[in-house]
Amino acid sequence: MTTRILPAVGDADAARSVITLLSQLPEAEPAAPVGDSTQLVDTLARLAGESVEELPEVVLVHERIGPVPALELIREVSLRFPAVGVVLITSDASPGLFAAAMDAGARGLGTLPLSYEELAHRVQAAAQWSTGMRRHLGTGGDTLAGPGGTVVTVTGAKGGVGTTLTAVQLALAAQASGHATALVDLDLQNGDVAAYLDVQFRRSVVDLATITDISPRVLSDAVFSHDTGLALLLAPGEGERGEEVSDRSARQIVSALRSRYEIVVLDCGSQMNGANATAIEMADTAVLVTTPDVVAVRGAKRIVRMWDRLQIRKAEETVTLVNRFSRTTEIQPPLIQRITGTRLAGTAVPANFKELQGAVDSGRMHELDARSTVKQALWAVAGELGLVKAAPRAAQRGGALRGDRGAIGGRRRRGGTPGGGG
Repeated sequence: MTTRILPAVGDADAARSVITLLSQLPEAEPAAPVGDSTQLVDTLARLAGESVEELPEVVLVHERIGPVPALELIREVSLRFPAVGVVLITSDASPGLFAAAMDAGARGLGTLPLSYEELAHRVQAAAQWSTGMRRHLGTGGDTLAGPGGTVVTVTGAKGGVGTTLTAVQLALAAQASGHATALVDLDLQNGDVAAYLDVQFRRSVVDLATITDISPRVLSDAVFSHDTGLALLLAPGEGERGEEVSDRSARQIVSALRSRYEIVVLDCGSQMNGANATAIEMADTAVLVTTPDVVAVRGAKRIVRMWDRLQIRKAEETVTLVNRFSRTTEIQPPLIQRITGTRLAGTAVPANFKELQGAVDSGRMHELDARSTVKQALWAVAGELGLVKAAPRAAQRGGALRGDRGAIGGRRRRGGTPGGGG
């Protein structure tokens, strides 16, 4: 049986050495090496999108891969692509690193300089594990095969522009169309998802912050199952505890959610920190919500520039949604698009708070009337973002106001996640 092997090696000399050894292995089919973590994840996602059978049996991760550190990369790959056996190649053979690699999901550890015998043994063991896992996944289970679910982040240009309302309605639209959907509140100090959906639940995203292996059981214990079918992972009741969610733990949490749910919507609020920066960097689509006023549009421009400086996301990889739109406002969507340099959602959300007030005050946003033009517009946006299997009823009834249309789709994931709070 042929074993397909994908090396992820950033150093050119090390890559040549690894390829030379791999080419000597019997029945091995080494692919051209990928040079960084982003290229590795994108390559695996593309192959898995065709079929899980297209994935390589073994991925070799070199210790100096970047920009995402090797152990974090191994954890993401093992969560998103459980049918792939990952082997870490490192000069550090200490028991501590071995344990950390196994905890991250590696199936073996090869010590530099590599010998033919050791590499052959590690590759064979990882390939056998991969073959067994594929048989297991073929029988069903609650873990998504392939590239995993779609992750969408929603960020506000400033406070009060409708970020949580947008995140909630996008998630409700996805769930209503038949997708298994999780809604996560990463506005860690001021999260209001629980208030919008009339939820009282003690557990929060903080309960996952210190867990190194987030299994499906651990994840389900932290998630609240809402009457609508949404899985809710809430912000902590004590805002100061939000600091416990680091960029590293956010990466693990998002990867775990992506492996279990078809759609993951994250409310990132309007304050930047390491956790939501990581989520935005990992997202398939990042939505930036603004209102058509000078202060909010300036805030949107400031956020887009900051994301670019910190290598979180480029402007053209961001979708701007205009909320509280009116044809009489001086600032129209095409101008916002030019100012921010982002893509624009084809649907603008009309200014009609009277429709929302009852649902907001009662904390029953999931019961918002389907005739609401605000709901119709947001569910239409969900359709544009590819979050619905078919156009939900609320979006089909029309009534959405249109801004300047721009194509909306996925993006290449990049590294460079900043650490620390912002």
